[in-house]
Amino acid sequence: MDIIVNEELKAYIDPLTADEHDALERSLLAEGCRDALVLWGNVLVDGHNRYGICRKHGIPFQTVQNTRFQSMQDVHLWMIEQHLGRRSVSDFQRGVLALRKRAIVEARHRAEQEQLRRESEGEAPLAAATDGPADADLPPWEPAPKLSRAELAREAKLSASQVTLIEKISAQAAQEVIEAVKAGEISLSAAAVVASLPEEEQRAAAQGGKSQLKEAARRVRESRRKPRPAAEDAAQPPQDLPAQASGDAGEVEALRQRVASLTAENQALRMELEALRARLAGAAPADAA
Repeated sequence: MDIIVNEELKAYIDPLTADEHDALERSLLAEGCRDALVLWGNVLVDGHNRYGICRKHGIPFQTVQNTRFQSMQDVHLWMIEQHLGRRSVSDFQRGVLALRKRAIVEARHRAEQEQLRRESEGEAPLAAATDGPADADLPPWEPAPKLSRAELAREAKLSASQVTLIEKISAQAAQEVIEAVKAGEISLSAAAVVASLPEEEQRAAAQGGKSQLKEAARRVRESRRKPRPAAEDAAQPPQDLPAQASGDAGEVEALRQRVASLTAENQALRMELEALRARLAGAAPADAA
């Protein structure tokens, strides 16, 4: 069988780093190709790196057909599920894959609704797009319901806030910033902030490296901070502060009366103390005799 390498499928998942590729090559040379390559007809779906290394070194390999595939969407969904289950995939990659899955699911949902509309109005049904080999004896995959952000996050093993950040980065960030995220040079939160800048400024920051990206994120955050309100309350006497806090004039008046009462009581105590000291001072000579 002549295996066909579809470049779009090969590029659908981020490629291995040089170190990861070298490690895989050493493993295949030492242990052989233990996992079968997954095919859809003649099209290679999973195992592009193994296939290339095996051909380079003449290492034998096995293949297996996945007969459930009926369209390129099926292939993409399967690839996404496979990579979401791998521990080596970064958080950003997980988020991107999850967003791709949502896009496919939503497209299927729209197609299903359009099909139902056409049937209800007596129009000809839409032609099923297979995009490649298919087994006519198998029913099509059931279209999944629309995925909420929380469901998407759960499948990707991320938080909903992380998914939101990755969605913003994917939609707005320059490619240089995305590459910096993949390389671990900038956090998701900082990258999402930098992504709000004009594309040229993003690129300039990315070219400056990790420190420039962090500095750009800091500047954007500071520019978003609301200026502190003028300290108009500082000129008000202390007794007016409770009125501003509670907005209850009656409560303020009660507090003022309480303060006046305590002040008078304190003054009376001081006078009593002074009188007592005077009596003690006058009695001291007699006691001494």
